[in-house]
Amino acid sequence: MIAFVRGTVAHAGLDHLVVDLGAVGVTVQCTPATALSVRAGDHVELTTSMVVREDGWTLYGFADPDERAVFEQVQTVSGIGPRIALALLGTLAPDELRRAVASGDERALTAVPGIGRKGAQRLLLELADRLGPPSGGATAVLRSGGVPSGWQQSVSAGLVSLGWSAREADAAVEQPDPVLVAQADADGDRADVGALLKAALRGLDRA
Repeated sequence: MIAFVRGTVAHAGLDHLVVDLGAVGVTVQCTPATALSVRAGDHVELTTSMVVREDGWTLYGFADPDERAVFEQVQTVSGIGPRIALALLGTLAPDELRRAVASGDERALTAVPGIGRKGAQRLLLELADRLGPPSGGATAVLRSGGVPSGWQQSVSAGLVSLGWSAREADAAVEQPDPVLVAQADADGDRADVGALLKAALRGLDRA
């Protein structure tokens, strides 16, 4: 299987990247935070996991091996496929998920689009002895360049791609961490959209 891809970003979507490997371009599905952290022309290296099904092969990309490990572990839970596993990582960082599972925080899991109460209960039950304790490390930042200007629009689009309504996304964009917002406004087109997306998700979780 393909363990990683390294190359130049040919196209950055809301939930995928097209990576130019030289002779071929590979589409890699990823979280909005990862997809929005780079732009065309950036050099990236993504840890990957391939999901093979009868209707096709899909490559998923992650900022670090820990994200990939959690993505694969989550799919061992009955009823959880790659789409929900990726949405879970799009909402919760690996250590946030570990803390939620360790503390039995059902609310944190139901905040993920596509996961209801029963799904959250299955995750808590079946992941209890699989994820291990929080590592305490920060999630690796995948970025060698910046992001498109207009961070509010990028964050809102990222939330919609995760399953939130446009109204919820627009409201959440107005509520993220004020320190991050001030920094984003100062950074302009190099704002850390991934961090702002996480802040907006935290606001949605508190709603």
